[in-house]
Amino acid sequence: MNRNILLKDLKVKDYKDTWDYQSKLLQEIVDVKIENRRNEANKKTENHFLFVEHPHVYTLGKSGDLSNLLLTEKQLSEKGATFYKINRGGDITYHGPGQIVGYPILDLENFFTDIHKYLRLLEESIILTIAEYGLKGERSDGETGVWLDVGTPFARKICALGIRSSRWVTMHGFALNVNTNLGYFDHIIPCGIKGKAVASMESELGKKLDLEEVKGKILKHFKTLFEVEEFVTS
Repeated sequence: MNRNILLKDLKVKDYKDTWDYQSKLLQEIVDVKIENRRNEANKKTENHFLFVEHPHVYTLGKSGDLSNLLLTEKQLSEKGATFYKINRGGDITYHGPGQIVGYPILDLENFFTDIHKYLRLLEESIILTIAEYGLKGERSDGETGVWLDVGTPFARKICALGIRSSRWVTMHGFALNVNTNLGYFDHIIPCGIKGKAVASMESELGKKLDLEEVKGKILKHFKTLFEVEEFVTS
């Protein structure tokens, strides 16, 4: 069992390039697990955690509805945005500058084999992080992610979640709106949920935040919740 996680900050990186990189890391872990099973070996599997900021991009999950994208191909180009239909769960979301995207690529057999628990702990790491800034994050029944003012007409999502897993290895992850331009969400029905707004830490607090500081807090809470032994910078 390996509870160390290799940490890599990709800074600003194209969505497709990052997706390909995630897929490569996931496949490497899966290959070790297959080899272990085939040869009755016990080689340790690696765990990874990627931070990244993407240029403007909209992504649609495997069960998503394309009609939730409200832009034509020409309009996407005019806004400097790209679009991908991808293999995570969930519907449509936006990634862009000022947003912290985290992709844990974990062999959950190193931690626990429970996807529901995995999602809830991802949410909890964000809830605890934004609480340090005075924001009360909550869960909304049937709606994955972290929300503000749940149960009121002003409910708004501040962090989206969407994952994929194969042989208990995860990919994709969360997107926390920190200093994000929320105007880009006007061109989709976020997560396919009509009538619900989005928020950012900047819009709630009235000031820009230090992304590196916020990342540090996320890692602190993630380490505690997942009982990580050590983050190793790679």
